[in-house]
Amino acid sequence: MEKSYSESYKKAGVDITAGYRAVELMKSHIARTNTPGVLDGIGGFGGLFGLDLTGMEHPVLVSGTDGVGTKLKLAFLLDRHDTVGIDCVAMCVNDIICCGAKPLFFLDYIACGKNIPEKIAAIVAGVAEGCVRAGAALIGGETAEHPGLMPEEEYDLAGFSVGIVDRAKIIDNSSVCVGDAVIALPSSGVHSNGFSLVRRVFDVENRDLTTPMESLGGASLGETLLTPTEIYVKPVLALMENVHVKAISHITGGGFYENIPRSIPKGLCAKIERKAVRVLPIFELLAREGNISERDMFNTYNMGVGMSVVVGASEADLAIRTLRESGVDAYAIGEITASEERITIC
Repeated sequence: MEKSYSESYKKAGVDITAGYRAVELMKSHIARTNTPGVLDGIGGFGGLFGLDLTGMEHPVLVSGTDGVGTKLKLAFLLDRHDTVGIDCVAMCVNDIICCGAKPLFFLDYIACGKNIPEKIAAIVAGVAEGCVRAGAALIGGETAEHPGLMPEEEYDLAGFSVGIVDRAKIIDNSSVCVGDAVIALPSSGVHSNGFSLVRRVFDVENRDLTTPMESLGGASLGETLLTPTEIYVKPVLALMENVHVKAISHITGGGFYENIPRSIPKGLCAKIERKAVRVLPIFELLAREGNISERDMFNTYNMGVGMSVVVGASEADLAIRTLRESGVDAYAIGEITASEERITIC
């Protein structure tokens, strides 16, 4: 690659040598994510991963893909790029863990107006941190310079993850029944959904994002909004070792009303106790400043609950204790009842 250089391409807005520099800067971050299955280093045409199928009778691969969305605007405004990669990983691995799959590897895609190697490396550092938290290997990715398609200082970020689960252990909600407990796994904040509304309500482009706010516990608005999405993989895997997990919901865009019913069989309903939900201050501030109804808030945001799990009532205490031992301050928020409504919040 030392001889790979095009003056004409550079004049068109694409500096391929900057791409090589970015790869060099990100190598140390990628190395942090290596797991025993990784068979190849960065820079080839494809990422190689060897499967260890020990103890699995019918291994099933599970995949998920997502992006960070307009939360990236906050990263641009604050010129901080080392956390959004965690969001990108979280949005993918939190989805695939919902069916009990352990993430194996992750790939990212960064499209940018101009390849600034240090910025790209910071983004990938966040991706690598997310992979470490999820126990997944970062085995490849793509950085594409798109001059003229987007401003030089902006970029988009998306990713893709693959996990594995034995078919007999797939969490498919088939055993959910009346009387089961619904348990909340707290979120770290807004996570990566609903930022088009967040940006409009708070007018982030024209607002002070750095001054500490008493209503946010002394944190600034920018810091609070940029807090990366919680990754629930390791706590959920530990939970699965101790109790029979019947259903899991990753509460993303669409909030409670869209996501929790996705894991509840027809004819049953998740009855959520409103007073039990520990709503984070950022959501109270958003609802107040935006004059947003509580119904709309619960239909758009996680409200402080990033994931919910359903377990048998007799195992609820053990489930909560297991999650807390994994660093997740879990708590009960409801139960499963017989109803065609699928979810009620009361």
